[in-house]
Amino acid sequence: MRNFWNFYTAGRIIFGAGVVNQLGRIIRDRCLKRALIITDRQLIQVGHLARLEESLPSVTNLEWTVFDGGEPEPTIETAWQACELAREFSPDVLVGLGGGSNLDLAKIVACIARHGGQPSDYFGFGKVPGPTIPVIAVPTTSGTGSEVSHAAVLTDNSNHLKVSTLSPHFRPSVAMVDPELTYSCPAKVTADSGMDALTHAIEAYTNIHHSLLPVDPGREVPYDGKNPLTDILAEKAVRLIGRHLVTAVIEPGNTVAREGMSLASMLAGMAFSNSGVAMVHGLEYPIGGEHFCSHGAGNALLLPYVMAYNLPARTYELGQIANWLGAPTDGLSPEQAAQVAIDQVSQLKSRTGIPMRLRDLGIPREALPRFARKSAGIERLMQLSPRSLSEEELLGILTSAY
Repeated sequence: MRNFWNFYTAGRIIFGAGVVNQLGRIIRDRCLKRALIITDRQLIQVGHLARLEESLPSVTNLEWTVFDGGEPEPTIETAWQACELAREFSPDVLVGLGGGSNLDLAKIVACIARHGGQPSDYFGFGKVPGPTIPVIAVPTTSGTGSEVSHAAVLTDNSNHLKVSTLSPHFRPSVAMVDPELTYSCPAKVTADSGMDALTHAIEAYTNIHHSLLPVDPGREVPYDGKNPLTDILAEKAVRLIGRHLVTAVIEPGNTVAREGMSLASMLAGMAFSNSGVAMVHGLEYPIGGEHFCSHGAGNALLLPYVMAYNLPARTYELGQIANWLGAPTDGLSPEQAAQVAIDQVSQLKSRTGIPMRLRDLGIPREALPRFARKSAGIERLMQLSPRSLSEEELLGILTSAY
């Protein structure tokens, strides 16, 4: 039994409209001189890179270069291309500008630039031997929470699987969360990333309690299980998403909704990157690796079906989630209130354009046993589930989602 819990986040968080203009000062104060910016061509086209670069000339003798090959669900090959540029340029700071994919790439590059090797050398948990080159994370979407997390996810095309690297050394030195950078985010990306944040918050809150984590108390683990602080963060994130997500999707220029979603994403990231994510993510990784869909859309599709499976073990928690999402539950039994939470999430999926079932992604039914088998092998996530899981039970959840 573990009678303690840990909490980690980014070294510094700067939140608010316009904070991207402080990037040059942040770099100057840290006496950094060579910056590699990881981004993608779309963000260059909408002007985000130019805005970020406006503050850099204030740093005396600063040199910077840009890797613009970022992509959704980045592959190992893309990460290696970015690493090759880092090897040539020798940066002393990485700036990740974009969604979680670009921020994850920045973490991987910062690791290899400091410690050498290749991305696959660090897959899993605890394989990064020490601090990486500092990372400044500048998110342009509201969903992944990568700006405060210790994880980086790549797509392994050869094995049709998404693979994670997790390390305490991957938490960014600085998270600069500027809601203004999300104003240009397309509706689909807003929906997918927002539902990803909701998944993070709900899994963080419904995971196994830290005292029940089935590991040796002295062993370092990627996630500690839920604790009082992650519960508080998850609650606030769920409330904000329930209030602002649909508005952000249909009114992209609504500044209140955009700021609310930026805050929700960050808080959910702080919650899940300590307490953990579980069955939803474990089921999504093989699906997303084999049948391309965004990570957020895959998580959102699966979320209500996993909630339904967990209902017997998390009846109270799901009832709370129903209230946080703004649904009245007075006069309902605990089980009925829990079902309301599942219904609310399904309605959010529908209202934001998320596919409702796996067959909507073009996935053949005969692929489900293979997905269940791969998911069962992701032990670090499955052990956080509030209910025990077998390959057969995972297959049952996938079948219900089909």
